[in-house]
Amino acid sequence: MTPRRRSAFARFRTIPLAVVAAALSTPVLSAQAPSTLSLTEALARAAEASPAAVAARAARPIDVGGVAVARQRPNPDFGFEYAKETPHWAFTGTVPLEIAGKRQRRIDVANATLAVTDAELARVTADLRADVRRAYFNTVAANRRMTIGQELEALASRARDAAQERFQAGAAPRLEALQAGLAVAQAENEVTVARGEAAAARAELNALLAYPADAAPSLADPLEIGPLPSLEAATQQTIASNGELNVLQKRIDEARARAGLARALRHPDPSIMGALTYDAPGEFTTGWRVGANIALPILTTGKADVVVADATVARAEADRNARLAQITAGIAAALARATAARQTLDRYAADLLPASQQIEQMADESYRAGQTGLPAYLQTVQAARDVRTRALQAGLDYQLALADLERAMGTPLK
Repeated sequence: MTPRRRSAFARFRTIPLAVVAAALSTPVLSAQAPSTLSLTEALARAAEASPAAVAARAARPIDVGGVAVARQRPNPDFGFEYAKETPHWAFTGTVPLEIAGKRQRRIDVANATLAVTDAELARVTADLRADVRRAYFNTVAANRRMTIGQELEALASRARDAAQERFQAGAAPRLEALQAGLAVAQAENEVTVARGEAAAARAELNALLAYPADAAPSLADPLEIGPLPSLEAATQQTIASNGELNVLQKRIDEARARAGLARALRHPDPSIMGALTYDAPGEFTTGWRVGANIALPILTTGKADVVVADATVARAEADRNARLAQITAGIAAALARATAARQTLDRYAADLLPASQQIEQMADESYRAGQTGLPAYLQTVQAARDVRTRALQAGLDYQLALADLERAMGTPLK
């Protein structure tokens, strides 16, 4: 084997080892969904693996590189000349000198831009939390709705069997048996629709969590969880930690850094020049000369750039103040809706649901004993189901109101 082939073979042989080493050193998030998933686990998973969070984090290396770019210093220039006149050769060098702290001002702007990106990531994460909460409890509600439909289907099936027995015994007309069969068919259709809604809600949640679309973990948290903060506590937490307000504040800092850079750029940078001359017959063999130059800020003074930068700062501050007023009002509105939804949910849990279940049980016993006709029984069962459905919707409305409140606050609920 020739030396060239041996070298090529050695490089080829090391490639798989490098690939394996890189694979082992790179953390990989498991795409397999757990058997049980709580809201806290779903939020943590989304913050790490959600495509939106991954895309937001991908912007950070760009701004980190921007800081390195800002730290660079201007390069010196080198040139040479050959002329017919003496001296025939000249070797020149020019070194630009940055004054007025221009380099530091560039670094300040780059760091401010990086801070904006970090704040933007926090804002995206806050919005993602609200989306995950909404999708999580939409899935919980869809699963419960399917369960209610299945329970209603079971009740309708028992009523159909009872109606059939009464018809065969001559205690009820055939119309009653047909009505019972129709109620079963209607209940089966509702279960089919509820099953499809549950699958759709589960797929939307899996997309946020970067799980396979058909993953079906058991969701551990019920619709009733989630305490409400007071308006004062929510407002204070928002002012301190709101992601969007933080982004706007970082944009103000960035605008101020650019204003400082604009002021520094008004000062022209001098350059120091040196030259080594050679071959001037009759005068000298080797000579030298030095010099300096600087641009005169006569036509372009940079004053307009400073005016624009200062105006940008003022606008950024006005944007933040306006957004703060909107967010404060949005928090009050979202908290009012969440409070009303909580009160409705508590009323269903304490009074309406227990009474509805008792009435449903009594109606079933009465129909089986032949004390109630089928239309009255089906009407009672449907009314009880409507109460359970409205209670379910009240729980979902409460969680959606919490999601809206969390989005308005721009920070996790405590």
